[in-house]
Amino acid sequence: MSLKIDSLDPNTTALLLIDLQNDFVEPGAPLETPMAYQNLPRLKELVSFCRDRGIQLIYTRHAHDADGSDMGLFAQIYPGLGEGAALIEGQRGAQIFDELAPQEGDLMVRKQRYSGFFQTNLDLTLRSNGIRDVAIAGATSEDCCLATARDAMYRGYRVAFLSDATGTYDYPDIGYGPVKAEDLHRTILTVVGVTTGHVMTVEEFQALVSGDSQP
Repeated sequence: MSLKIDSLDPNTTALLLIDLQNDFVEPGAPLETPMAYQNLPRLKELVSFCRDRGIQLIYTRHAHDADGSDMGLFAQIYPGLGEGAALIEGQRGAQIFDELAPQEGDLMVRKQRYSGFFQTNLDLTLRSNGIRDVAIAGATSEDCCLATARDAMYRGYRVAFLSDATGTYDYPDIGYGPVKAEDLHRTILTVVGVTTGHVMTVEEFQALVSGDSQP
């Protein structure tokens, strides 16, 4: 493991909830991420725990303008975006899934690329709130969660990547064989653990915040 976090201070820790939007979480959604829906009970427990401990919650929400002017190459990489089928500002699909809805005191960052830091005010928001450590939860493991974790590390934040509160979906065969969601997720956990931050479970995160143990 490249980085070991031995303790977490609620006053200097933020929970980054990455793209837990209807278009990702809802069964049958355009960008359905089954692992995100499967993780709902754990995510709800995590959110409740952090609110009780005074940990700052920051949601990221990936949403594009309806005219597509901010999509760039995403319109080609994800044809559904270019056609306005998902992640469009003002549409229900771009909103946070109801069971994880923000509350008073939570913060929201709108983004248009994988990373929550790319051309947003996330870094300024974290520094303004005295944050030194960030926990990553949400979807998807290999895209927005990984990109945000990497950018956090680049900026000097310690990263706790929550293995059972992140997830992805099956990848099709584009010439190298199909990839199951669980296999891809495990690979990303290994990559993060070696190169970026401390991979831990929600339970281990809670223990570090509470000062009960060291994973």
